[in-house]
Amino acid sequence: MANQMTSNTPFGSWVSPISARQVASAAPSMDSLCLDGDDLYWLEARPEESGRNAIVRLNADGDKSDVLPAPHSARSRVHEYGGTPYIVVAGALYFCEQDDQRIYRLDTRVQGASPAAISPAGQNLRFADFCFDENQQRLIVVAEQATAPDSATPGEPRNFIAALAIDAPHDFVELHSGADFYAYPRLSPDGGQLSWISWQHPQMPWQGSELWLAGLTKEGLVGSPELVAGGCDESIFQAQWSPAGDLHFVSDASEWWNIYRCTSTGQGANHIEAICPQQVEFATPLWTLGMSTYGFCAEGRLAACYSKDGLWHLGLIEEHGDSPTSGNFKAYDLPFTQISALISRGHRVWFIGASPSQSGCLVELDTRSGQHKIIHQFAALAIAADNYAQPQTITFTTSDDEEAHGFYYPPCNSRYSQGAPDEKPPLLVMCHGGPTGATSTGFNLKIQFWSNRGIAVLDVNYRGSTGYGRSYRQALDGAWGIKDVADVVAGAQHLIDRGLADPERIMIRGGSAGGYTVLAALAFHDLFKAGASYYGIGDLETLARDTHKFESRYLDTLVGPYPAEQALYQERSPINHIDKLNCPVIFFQGLDDKVVPPQQAEAMVASLDKKGLKVKYTAFSGEGHGFRQAQNTERALLEELQFYSEVFGFSLPTPASCDENG
Repeated sequence: MANQMTSNTPFGSWVSPISARQVASAAPSMDSLCLDGDDLYWLEARPEESGRNAIVRLNADGDKSDVLPAPHSARSRVHEYGGTPYIVVAGALYFCEQDDQRIYRLDTRVQGASPAAISPAGQNLRFADFCFDENQQRLIVVAEQATAPDSATPGEPRNFIAALAIDAPHDFVELHSGADFYAYPRLSPDGGQLSWISWQHPQMPWQGSELWLAGLTKEGLVGSPELVAGGCDESIFQAQWSPAGDLHFVSDASEWWNIYRCTSTGQGANHIEAICPQQVEFATPLWTLGMSTYGFCAEGRLAACYSKDGLWHLGLIEEHGDSPTSGNFKAYDLPFTQISALISRGHRVWFIGASPSQSGCLVELDTRSGQHKIIHQFAALAIAADNYAQPQTITFTTSDDEEAHGFYYPPCNSRYSQGAPDEKPPLLVMCHGGPTGATSTGFNLKIQFWSNRGIAVLDVNYRGSTGYGRSYRQALDGAWGIKDVADVVAGAQHLIDRGLADPERIMIRGGSAGGYTVLAALAFHDLFKAGASYYGIGDLETLARDTHKFESRYLDTLVGPYPAEQALYQERSPINHIDKLNCPVIFFQGLDDKVVPPQQAEAMVASLDKKGLKVKYTAFSGEGHGFRQAQNTERALLEELQFYSEVFGFSLPTPASCDENG
């Protein structure tokens, strides 16, 4: 009887085998792959261990083990978002400890060894994006020095490239400074040259950044830097050296993020060319340091993942010849629509792959045969596959006759064929963060949590999202709070017009910048009947004044220079338009959030409560910008579901009728 289809059960009231606890405790996420000899390492974020970042090793025999003992957690806070926080060299693990941000060394070959700090103490330093200098026996890293809270001259953190000797603890040398931000310090194969990417306020790295190259002295100091590529209107990503000694990088100089090669022609001159011009994106926004979308293989080949129309693919580029063209590009037929953290060596490529039916797994691909195998994945939930909604790609016309994109997930549950008679499903519109970012079609249990209960989901790649070229990414410049809002409204209306959603039960949710889109959509449009803001922005002025260094000038492009455009900030801030916001809203906030401080949510809640609207506020201690602890994610989902059921009057199944308490 359990598999028998039933009907006439109202949407939203479907009994679901997907519980909030399962969502919160879903498979740990993997990132930041690293090779050391024949051993493969990765970073593993574990919600059930209070969000601890473990480091895991898979050896040549296929044995998997943790190499970073609990309670240690590898996590960097450079730029607040961090990035690759470790490297392994000849069995020695060097990592940035989450609690004190110092670099520690751990010999993974010694049973029971304990990590020992090798970076200076008491200097408010943070580290990420490690590179190993074999000649000088040191780490080269991106460093950030935060201003001490009691400093007589408080200000922004200082960023620079630094070197840290591995055999002389606390021997710390600054190699280069002067730029506001740094990324990808990388050494040439002979160790004689250092390249890096940097950018200045008010640019974000995906707006304008520069690639620099400098020779190293015999003492390991940086010589006179030379600008290789980039500028205020060109974005550079992932500078990396080939085994042959050619510097490669990704640039959007041609509208699309494509891969380029820089070769020396003698007398200090360089020749730069695109190695595989394509109307696809070989990069992603540099929110976290150390991201990798390509790597070098045997016989002059290069493996690269790329995004096209919101979906990710993997291809192989032949670099033979003087003028590489798109003719020597081979795309692999793989069952993954999300690919990240790519590394390679010889004829093998490793990456994190996901698809609508597969959560993130570790994949190995043989470039000669094109065959792939999953070498590590987490146990799947004991839930039948026909409970999972499959995303449908949609493109819709915006209010100003342009186009926007998204993925539609219909209600899907093996026990139900439809809702109540003549009932259309509620619709939950999801707004990704960033706003420079993109949603993914990789298996997302949070989306399935809603669709499996009979609530349709629309995940929107509004204008300003990545994966569709620089012009689409820049379409939000000066129009944040306008075009993104117009696009979520247009997407919802598109589904209403197709008869796929009940116009009286349209909800919207989002986190961070997506939370701002939620609040702006509720304040400036009347289509949505309820909303959920996760650490969202209600006051753009407060954000411009109080946010961290990395994003402190982000709004110059998205809105306008502050305070020169103060009136525009006030006009687009939902907190100033409470009179126009007339529907229930629930807020979730981490009390340790440095990106969007709690005052943002608290001000909105107080104003809405004073107006007499249904409003709820849930704050979590020990959480920052994004929730990492399983129990908090579970509580937030359950409270959000309960909130919608109260607003729209659909009953929730009793716990006894669910497989687990959902």
